[in-house]
Amino acid sequence: MIQEVSGDILYTSAQVIAHGVAPNDHFNVGLALSLREYWPKMYQDFRHYCHIRNPKPGGVWVWAGSNGKIIASLLTRDAPMGIHASPGKATLHNINYALKELRKVAQSQKYTSIALPRLACGMGGLMWEDVYPLITKHLEDLGIPVFVYSNYSKRVRAVEKFK
Repeated sequence: MIQEVSGDILYTSAQVIAHGVAPNDHFNVGLALSLREYWPKMYQDFRHYCHIRNPKPGGVWVWAGSNGKIIASLLTRDAPMGIHASPGKATLHNINYALKELRKVAQSQKYTSIALPRLACGMGGLMWEDVYPLITKHLEDLGIPVFVYSNYSKRVRAVEKFK
């Protein structure tokens, strides 16, 4: 069940926060930056994972914090072309595969709820009307609440309905 909500995703009661990044991303803008500031160990672990595994776009990397919050980094953007370069733009192809992988992980790990922003519609450069159908395709029938934070309001807890 997908619910569009307004608020600050950092205040979500969902078990999982999913967001879009690039392989080797620096997490220096947007939601990724907020997550990096809130969970610096998550960012360090992501960079280590990328260094060791050299992941490709279309995958998902999952990190569990000591407070029980799970961060799912969806590899929606192309990797930066150099050490100081910015990541490439997101593609619908990458988002489709990353959401498919998120679905598999959510089912195998028995996630109870997921929150995600308007994936790849900020820095990723895509249009929401193209991305939303992919979210619906892969997550709508999971049988768990999926909260799409379609409007950001800093430090505001969204009204999330779990039943």
